Amino acid sequence: MESYGIFRDIAIILVAAKFCGLAARRLKMPSVVGNIVAGLLIGPCMFHLVEPSDFLTQMAEIGVVLLMFSAGLESDTKEIMRSGPKALAIAASGVLIPLLAGTGLFLFFYGGASTERNLFYEALFIGCILTATSVSITVEALRELGHLKERVGTTIMSAAIIDDVLGIIVLTLISGLKDPSTSLVMVAWNTLLFFVFAGVVGYIIYRTFAWIDQNHPRTRRVPILALAFCLAMAYIAEEYFGIADITGAYLAGLVLSNLDDAPYIERKMDINSYIIFGPLFFASIGLSTNVGEMDTTLLLFTVAFLVVALLSKVVGCGGMARLCGFSGSDSLKIGVGMMNRGEVALIVAQKGLLLGLLNSMFFTSVIILILVSAIVTPILLKVLYHRDDMVAQPEEQSAAQA
Repeated sequence: MESYGIFRDIAIILVAAKFCGLAARRLKMPSVVGNIVAGLLIGPCMFHLVEPSDFLTQMAEIGVVLLMFSAGLESDTKEIMRSGPKALAIAASGVLIPLLAGTGLFLFFYGGASTERNLFYEALFIGCILTATSVSITVEALRELGHLKERVGTTIMSAAIIDDVLGIIVLTLISGLKDPSTSLVMVAWNTLLFFVFAGVVGYIIYRTFAWIDQNHPRTRRVPILALAFCLAMAYIAEEYFGIADITGAYLAGLVLSNLDDAPYIERKMDINSYIIFGPLFFASIGLSTNVGEMDTTLLLFTVAFLVVALLSKVVGCGGMARLCGFSGSDSLKIGVGMMNRGEVALIVAQKGLLLGLLNSMFFTSVIILILVSAIVTPILLKVLYHRDDMVAQPEEQSAAQA
Protein backbone atom coordinates (compact mmCIF):
# COMPACT_ATOMS: atom_id res chain seq x y z
CA MET A 1 0.00 0.00 0.00
CA GLU A 2 1.29 3.46 -0.90
CA SER A 3 1.80 5.74 2.09
CA TYR A 4 -0.98 8.10 1.02
CA GLY A 5 -3.44 5.19 1.01
CA ILE A 6 -3.13 5.13 4.79
CA PHE A 7 -4.63 8.61 5.03
CA ARG A 8 -7.56 7.57 2.85
CA ASP A 9 -8.25 4.51 5.02
CA ILE A 10 -8.11 6.48 8.27
CA ALA A 11 -10.44 9.14 6.84
CA ILE A 12 -12.98 6.50 5.79
CA ILE A 13 -12.78 4.74 9.17
CA LEU A 14 -13.22 7.94 11.20
CA VAL A 15 -16.22 9.17 9.18
CA ALA A 16 -17.92 5.77 9.14
CA ALA A 17 -17.24 5.19 12.85
CA LYS A 18 -18.61 8.60 13.80
CA PHE A 19 -21.88 8.30 11.88
CA CYS A 20 -22.47 4.69 12.90
CA GLY A 21 -21.64 5.64 16.50
CA LEU A 22 -24.25 8.42 16.41
CA ALA A 23 -26.81 6.01 14.96
CA ALA A 24 -26.09 3.53 17.76
CA ARG A 25 -26.58 6.23 20.42
CA ARG A 26 -29.94 7.15 18.91
CA LEU A 27 -30.93 3.49 19.27
CA LYS A 28 -29.91 3.64 22.98
CA MET A 29 -26.85 1.48 22.40
CA PRO A 30 -23.15 2.18 23.14
CA SER A 31 -21.29 4.09 20.44
CA VAL A 32 -18.66 1.33 20.34
CA VAL A 33 -21.32 -0.92 18.82
CA GLY A 34 -21.67 1.59 15.99
CA ASN A 35 -17.89 1.67 15.54
CA ILE A 36 -17.81 -2.11 15.17
CA VAL A 37 -20.67 -2.03 12.67
CA ALA A 38 -18.75 0.65 10.74
CA GLY A 39 -15.82 -1.74 10.44
CA LEU A 40 -18.13 -4.47 9.18
CA LEU A 41 -19.64 -2.14 6.56
CA ILE A 42 -16.42 -0.70 5.14
CA GLY A 43 -14.32 -3.87 5.46
CA PRO A 44 -14.10 -7.22 3.64
CA CYS A 45 -17.45 -8.26 5.11
CA MET A 46 -19.43 -5.72 3.02
CA PHE A 47 -18.15 -2.93 0.76
CA HIS A 48 -14.36 -3.56 0.71
CA LEU A 49 -13.56 0.15 1.12
CA VAL A 50 -10.78 -0.57 3.62
CA GLU A 51 -8.60 -3.67 3.88
CA PRO A 52 -6.83 -4.77 7.08
CA SER A 53 -3.14 -3.80 7.15
CA ASP A 54 -0.15 -3.99 9.51
CA PHE A 55 -0.32 -0.22 10.02
CA LEU A 56 -3.98 -0.31 11.09
CA THR A 57 -3.20 -3.24 13.39
CA GLN A 58 -0.43 -1.24 15.08
CA MET A 59 -2.69 1.80 15.44
CA ALA A 60 -5.37 -0.42 16.94
CA GLU A 61 -2.80 -1.80 19.40
CA ILE A 62 -2.08 1.74 20.59
CA GLY A 63 -5.83 2.21 20.96
CA VAL A 64 -6.06 -0.91 23.13
CA VAL A 65 -3.27 0.31 25.41
CA LEU A 66 -4.87 3.76 25.79
CA LEU A 67 -8.28 2.24 26.52
CA MET A 68 -6.88 0.03 29.27
CA PHE A 69 -4.89 2.96 30.69
CA SER A 70 -8.12 4.97 30.84
CA ALA A 71 -9.90 2.02 32.47
CA GLY A 72 -7.22 1.98 35.17
CA LEU A 73 -7.55 5.73 35.68
CA GLU A 74 -11.31 5.38 36.09
CA SER A 75 -10.97 2.61 38.69
CA ASP A 76 -11.46 3.61 42.30
CA THR A 77 -8.87 1.68 44.32
CA LYS A 78 -10.41 3.00 47.56
CA GLU A 79 -13.76 1.57 46.50
CA ILE A 80 -12.09 -1.77 45.73
CA MET A 81 -10.65 -1.86 49.26
CA ARG A 82 -13.92 -0.67 50.79
CA SER A 83 -16.28 -2.95 48.89
CA GLY A 84 -15.59 -5.85 51.18
CA PRO A 85 -15.63 -9.61 50.86
CA LYS A 86 -19.14 -9.83 49.35
CA ALA A 87 -18.26 -7.86 46.21
CA LEU A 88 -14.98 -9.81 45.96
CA ALA A 89 -16.81 -13.15 46.21
CA ILE A 90 -19.40 -12.09 43.61
CA ALA A 91 -16.69 -10.89 41.23
CA ALA A 92 -14.57 -14.03 41.72
CA SER A 93 -17.54 -16.29 41.02
CA GLY A 94 -18.45 -14.09 38.05
CA VAL A 95 -14.98 -14.75 36.61
CA LEU A 96 -14.59 -18.44 37.47
CA ILE A 97 -17.97 -19.73 36.26
CA PRO A 98 -17.84 -18.03 32.80
CA LEU A 99 -14.18 -19.08 32.41
CA LEU A 100 -15.02 -22.74 32.99
CA ALA A 101 -18.24 -22.59 30.98
CA GLY A 102 -16.60 -20.90 27.97
CA THR A 103 -13.67 -23.32 28.02
CA GLY A 104 -15.98 -26.33 28.19
CA LEU A 105 -18.21 -24.98 25.43
CA PHE A 106 -15.30 -24.53 23.01
CA LEU A 107 -13.90 -27.99 23.74
CA PHE A 108 -17.36 -29.49 23.22
CA PHE A 109 -17.63 -27.96 19.73
CA TYR A 110 -14.01 -28.08 18.56
CA GLY A 111 -12.20 -30.44 20.95
CA GLY A 112 -12.21 -33.28 18.45
CA ALA A 113 -10.78 -31.23 15.58
CA SER A 114 -7.46 -32.51 14.23
CA THR A 115 -5.47 -29.32 13.83
CA GLU A 116 -2.02 -28.14 14.82
CA ARG A 117 -3.43 -25.48 17.11
CA ASN A 118 -3.29 -26.00 20.84
CA LEU A 119 -7.04 -26.27 21.33
CA PHE A 120 -6.92 -26.22 25.12
CA TYR A 121 -5.26 -22.80 25.27
CA GLU A 122 -7.64 -21.51 22.60
CA ALA A 123 -10.53 -22.84 24.67
CA LEU A 124 -9.15 -21.11 27.76
CA PHE A 125 -9.03 -17.86 25.83
CA ILE A 126 -12.68 -18.20 24.81
CA GLY A 127 -13.44 -18.62 28.49
CA CYS A 128 -11.29 -15.59 29.29
CA ILE A 129 -13.38 -13.45 26.92
CA LEU A 130 -16.51 -14.41 28.87
CA THR A 131 -15.04 -13.24 32.20
CA ALA A 132 -15.23 -9.58 31.12
CA THR A 133 -18.02 -7.35 32.44
CA SER A 134 -19.00 -3.92 31.16
CA VAL A 135 -21.51 -2.16 33.41
CA SER A 136 -21.71 1.20 31.63
CA ILE A 137 -25.14 0.32 30.21
CA THR A 138 -26.19 -1.23 33.52
CA VAL A 139 -25.20 1.93 35.39
CA GLU A 140 -27.20 4.10 32.97
CA ALA A 141 -30.25 1.84 33.31
CA LEU A 142 -30.06 1.87 37.12
CA ARG A 143 -29.64 5.66 37.07
CA GLU A 144 -32.78 6.07 34.95
CA LEU A 145 -34.70 3.77 37.29
CA GLY A 146 -33.46 5.66 40.37
CA HIS A 147 -31.77 2.62 41.94
CA LEU A 148 -28.09 3.33 41.22
CA LYS A 149 -27.16 4.36 44.79
CA GLU A 150 -29.02 1.50 46.44
CA ARG A 151 -27.41 -1.67 47.78
CA VAL A 152 -27.78 -3.63 44.51
CA GLY A 153 -26.38 -0.77 42.40
CA THR A 154 -23.32 -0.19 44.58
CA THR A 155 -22.65 -3.93 44.78
CA ILE A 156 -22.75 -4.25 40.99
CA MET A 157 -20.33 -1.34 40.55
CA SER A 158 -17.92 -2.63 43.20
CA ALA A 159 -18.01 -6.18 41.85
CA ALA A 160 -17.46 -4.90 38.31
CA ILE A 161 -14.32 -3.03 39.36
CA ILE A 162 -12.90 -6.14 41.05
CA ASP A 163 -14.05 -8.23 38.06
CA ASP A 164 -11.85 -6.12 35.77
CA VAL A 165 -8.80 -6.66 37.99
CA LEU A 166 -9.39 -10.42 38.22
CA GLY A 167 -10.04 -10.61 34.48
CA ILE A 168 -6.73 -8.89 33.76
CA ILE A 169 -4.92 -11.40 35.99
CA VAL A 170 -6.58 -14.32 34.19
CA LEU A 171 -5.71 -12.79 30.81
CA THR A 172 -2.11 -12.33 31.94
CA LEU A 173 -1.78 -15.96 33.02
CA ILE A 174 -3.35 -17.37 29.85
CA SER A 175 -1.35 -15.03 27.58
CA GLY A 176 1.87 -16.18 29.23
CA LEU A 177 1.12 -19.77 28.23
CA LYS A 178 1.34 -18.98 24.50
CA ASP A 179 4.94 -20.24 24.52
CA PRO A 180 4.81 -24.06 24.76
CA SER A 181 8.15 -24.09 26.61
CA THR A 182 6.66 -22.21 29.56
CA SER A 183 4.78 -23.74 32.46
CA LEU A 184 1.92 -22.39 34.54
CA VAL A 185 4.26 -22.08 37.52
CA MET A 186 6.69 -19.94 35.47
CA VAL A 187 3.88 -17.77 34.16
CA ALA A 188 2.45 -17.30 37.66
CA TRP A 189 5.94 -16.44 38.95
CA ASN A 190 6.53 -13.88 36.19
CA THR A 191 3.10 -12.39 36.84
CA LEU A 192 3.81 -12.11 40.56
CA LEU A 193 7.20 -10.52 39.86
CA PHE A 194 5.61 -7.98 37.55
CA PHE A 195 2.97 -7.03 40.10
CA VAL A 196 5.70 -6.59 42.73
CA PHE A 197 7.71 -4.52 40.23
CA ALA A 198 4.61 -2.45 39.42
CA GLY A 199 3.98 -1.90 43.13
CA VAL A 200 7.52 -0.67 43.87
CA VAL A 201 7.95 1.43 40.74
CA GLY A 202 4.33 2.56 40.96
CA TYR A 203 4.87 3.96 44.46
CA ILE A 204 7.91 5.95 43.30
CA ILE A 205 6.05 7.22 40.23
CA TYR A 206 2.98 8.06 42.30
CA ARG A 207 5.02 10.14 44.76
CA THR A 208 6.72 11.90 41.84
CA PHE A 209 3.40 12.72 40.19
CA ALA A 210 1.95 13.83 43.53
CA TRP A 211 4.80 16.35 43.82
CA ILE A 212 4.18 17.56 40.26
CA ASP A 213 0.47 17.73 41.07
CA GLN A 214 1.14 19.97 44.02
CA ASN A 215 3.60 22.30 42.33
CA HIS A 216 2.36 22.30 38.71
CA PRO A 217 -1.33 21.30 38.72
CA ARG A 218 -3.31 21.11 35.45
CA THR A 219 -0.21 21.58 33.30
CA ARG A 220 0.41 19.75 30.03
CA ARG A 221 3.47 17.98 31.38
CA VAL A 222 1.23 15.89 33.66
CA PRO A 223 -0.72 13.98 30.94
CA ILE A 224 2.39 13.79 28.73
CA LEU A 225 4.43 12.14 31.48
CA ALA A 226 1.44 9.94 32.38
CA LEU A 227 1.23 8.71 28.78
CA ALA A 228 4.97 8.01 28.77
CA PHE A 229 4.56 6.01 31.99
CA CYS A 230 1.68 4.05 30.44
CA LEU A 231 3.65 3.14 27.32
CA ALA A 232 6.76 2.26 29.36
CA MET A 233 4.77 -0.09 31.61
CA ALA A 234 3.15 -1.71 28.56
CA TYR A 235 6.58 -2.28 27.01
CA ILE A 236 8.18 -3.60 30.21
CA ALA A 237 5.28 -6.02 30.82
CA GLU A 238 5.58 -7.55 27.35
CA GLU A 239 9.35 -7.40 26.86
CA TYR A 240 10.76 -8.33 30.26
CA PHE A 241 8.01 -10.32 31.98
CA GLY A 242 6.33 -11.97 28.98
CA ILE A 243 2.81 -10.88 29.92
CA ALA A 244 0.20 -8.83 28.09
CA ASP A 245 1.10 -5.19 27.41
CA ILE A 246 -2.42 -4.11 28.34
CA THR A 247 -1.76 -5.42 31.86
CA GLY A 248 1.05 -2.89 32.22
CA ALA A 249 -1.14 -0.12 30.82
CA TYR A 250 -3.99 -0.97 33.19
CA LEU A 251 -1.72 -1.02 36.23
CA ALA A 252 -0.20 2.31 35.15
CA GLY A 253 -3.71 3.76 35.23
CA LEU A 254 -4.38 2.24 38.65
CA VAL A 255 -1.17 3.79 40.02
CA LEU A 256 -2.26 7.27 38.92
CA SER A 257 -5.98 6.87 39.67
CA ASN A 258 -5.78 8.46 43.13
CA LEU A 259 -3.99 11.62 42.00
CA ASP A 260 -5.86 14.91 42.27
CA ASP A 261 -5.07 15.39 38.58
CA ALA A 262 -6.36 11.93 37.59
CA PRO A 263 -9.58 13.34 36.05
CA TYR A 264 -7.47 15.87 34.11
CA ILE A 265 -5.20 13.11 32.79
CA GLU A 266 -8.24 11.02 31.90
CA ARG A 267 -9.81 13.88 29.92
CA LYS A 268 -6.62 14.36 27.90
CA MET A 269 -6.36 10.63 27.21
CA ASP A 270 -10.01 10.55 26.15
CA ILE A 271 -9.31 13.20 23.51
CA ASN A 272 -6.77 10.91 21.82
CA SER A 273 -8.99 7.85 22.19
CA TYR A 274 -12.18 9.57 21.09
CA ILE A 275 -10.74 11.29 18.02
CA ILE A 276 -8.57 8.59 16.46
CA PHE A 277 -7.28 5.59 18.42
CA GLY A 278 -10.60 4.39 19.86
CA PRO A 279 -12.50 4.43 16.53
CA LEU A 280 -9.55 2.76 14.80
CA PHE A 281 -9.47 -0.03 17.37
CA PHE A 282 -13.20 -0.77 17.39
CA ALA A 283 -13.47 -0.44 13.61
CA SER A 284 -10.51 -2.82 13.24
CA ILE A 285 -12.62 -5.46 15.04
CA GLY A 286 -15.18 -5.13 12.28
CA LEU A 287 -12.47 -5.16 9.62
CA SER A 288 -11.11 -8.42 11.05
CA THR A 289 -14.54 -10.06 11.00
CA ASN A 290 -15.99 -11.84 8.00
CA VAL A 291 -19.50 -13.12 8.51
CA GLY A 292 -19.17 -15.02 5.23
CA GLU A 293 -16.80 -17.44 6.99
CA MET A 294 -19.59 -18.74 9.23
CA ASP A 295 -20.47 -22.38 8.68
CA THR A 296 -23.15 -24.42 10.40
CA THR A 297 -20.87 -25.40 13.28
CA LEU A 298 -19.80 -21.80 13.92
CA LEU A 299 -23.43 -20.64 13.76
CA LEU A 300 -24.47 -23.21 16.35
CA PHE A 301 -21.42 -22.35 18.45
CA THR A 302 -22.35 -18.66 18.33
CA VAL A 303 -25.87 -19.36 19.59
CA ALA A 304 -24.54 -21.57 22.38
CA PHE A 305 -21.79 -19.02 23.12
CA LEU A 306 -24.41 -16.31 23.56
CA VAL A 307 -26.57 -18.40 25.89
CA VAL A 308 -23.61 -19.60 27.98
CA ALA A 309 -22.14 -16.08 28.20
CA LEU A 310 -25.35 -14.56 29.56
CA LEU A 311 -26.36 -17.41 31.87
CA SER A 312 -22.87 -17.97 33.32
CA LYS A 313 -22.79 -14.39 34.66
CA VAL A 314 -26.31 -14.69 36.06
CA VAL A 315 -25.48 -18.01 37.73
CA GLY A 316 -21.98 -17.00 38.84
CA CYS A 317 -22.70 -13.51 40.18
CA GLY A 318 -26.34 -14.01 41.11
CA GLY A 319 -25.72 -17.37 42.76
CA MET A 320 -22.86 -16.01 44.87
CA ALA A 321 -24.94 -12.95 45.79
CA ARG A 322 -27.62 -15.32 47.11
CA LEU A 323 -25.01 -17.17 49.19
CA CYS A 324 -23.81 -13.79 50.51
CA GLY A 325 -27.24 -13.00 51.97
CA PHE A 326 -28.99 -11.06 49.21
CA SER A 327 -32.64 -11.84 48.54
CA GLY A 328 -33.54 -13.94 45.52
CA SER A 329 -34.86 -10.90 43.68
CA ASP A 330 -31.78 -8.76 44.39
CA SER A 331 -29.46 -11.66 43.52
CA LEU A 332 -31.13 -11.99 40.13
CA LYS A 333 -30.74 -8.24 39.53
CA ILE A 334 -27.03 -8.44 40.37
CA GLY A 335 -26.56 -11.40 38.02
CA VAL A 336 -28.41 -9.65 35.19
CA GLY A 337 -26.57 -6.38 35.83
CA MET A 338 -23.20 -8.13 35.50
CA MET A 339 -23.94 -10.03 32.27
CA ASN A 340 -23.36 -7.11 29.88
CA ARG A 341 -20.15 -7.26 27.81
CA GLY A 342 -18.41 -4.38 26.07
CA GLU A 343 -15.03 -2.96 25.18
CA VAL A 344 -13.09 -5.19 27.63
CA ALA A 345 -14.32 -8.33 25.87
CA LEU A 346 -13.23 -6.83 22.55
CA ILE A 347 -9.82 -5.93 23.96
CA VAL A 348 -9.30 -9.46 25.25
CA ALA A 349 -10.42 -10.93 21.90
CA GLN A 350 -8.08 -8.62 19.97
CA LYS A 351 -5.18 -9.61 22.21
CA GLY A 352 -5.96 -13.27 21.60
CA LEU A 353 -5.86 -12.68 17.85
CA LEU A 354 -2.46 -10.97 18.06
CA LEU A 355 -1.08 -13.77 20.24
CA GLY A 356 -2.35 -16.47 17.91
CA LEU A 357 -4.65 -17.85 20.62
CA LEU A 358 -7.88 -16.95 18.84
CA ASN A 359 -9.12 -17.44 15.29
CA SER A 360 -10.56 -14.28 13.70
CA MET A 361 -13.76 -16.11 12.79
CA PHE A 362 -14.79 -16.05 16.48
CA PHE A 363 -14.93 -12.25 16.43
CA THR A 364 -18.41 -12.64 14.95
CA SER A 365 -19.51 -14.52 18.06
CA VAL A 366 -18.03 -11.85 20.35
CA ILE A 367 -19.67 -9.01 18.42
CA ILE A 368 -23.09 -10.69 18.52
CA LEU A 369 -22.66 -11.21 22.29
CA ILE A 370 -21.91 -7.50 22.81
CA LEU A 371 -24.87 -6.42 20.67
CA VAL A 372 -27.36 -8.77 22.35
CA SER A 373 -26.16 -8.13 25.92
CA ALA A 374 -26.30 -4.36 25.33
CA ILE A 375 -29.95 -4.67 24.33
CA VAL A 376 -31.12 -7.36 26.75
CA THR A 377 -29.49 -6.18 30.02
CA PRO A 378 -31.35 -2.85 30.50
CA ILE A 379 -34.64 -4.41 29.37
CA LEU A 380 -34.39 -7.24 31.91
CA LEU A 381 -33.39 -4.85 34.70
CA LYS A 382 -36.42 -2.67 34.02
CA VAL A 383 -38.69 -5.74 34.01
CA LEU A 384 -37.24 -7.00 37.32
CA TYR A 385 -37.58 -3.64 39.07
CA HIS A 386 -41.07 -3.09 37.65
CA ARG A 387 -42.13 -6.52 38.92
CA ASP A 388 -40.83 -5.73 42.41
CA ASP A 389 -42.57 -2.34 42.37
CA MET A 390 -45.87 -4.02 41.44
CA VAL A 391 -45.45 -6.51 44.30
CA ALA A 392 -44.47 -3.77 46.77
CA GLN A 393 -47.47 -1.51 46.04
CA PRO A 394 -50.22 -3.85 47.39
CA GLU A 395 -48.10 -4.54 50.47
CA GLU A 396 -47.68 -0.81 51.14
CA GLN A 397 -51.41 -0.23 50.65
CA SER A 398 -52.25 -3.07 53.07
CA ALA A 399 -49.83 -1.65 55.64
CA ALA A 400 -51.37 1.82 55.27
CA GLN A 401 -54.93 0.47 55.72
CA ALA A 402 -53.86 -1.49 58.78
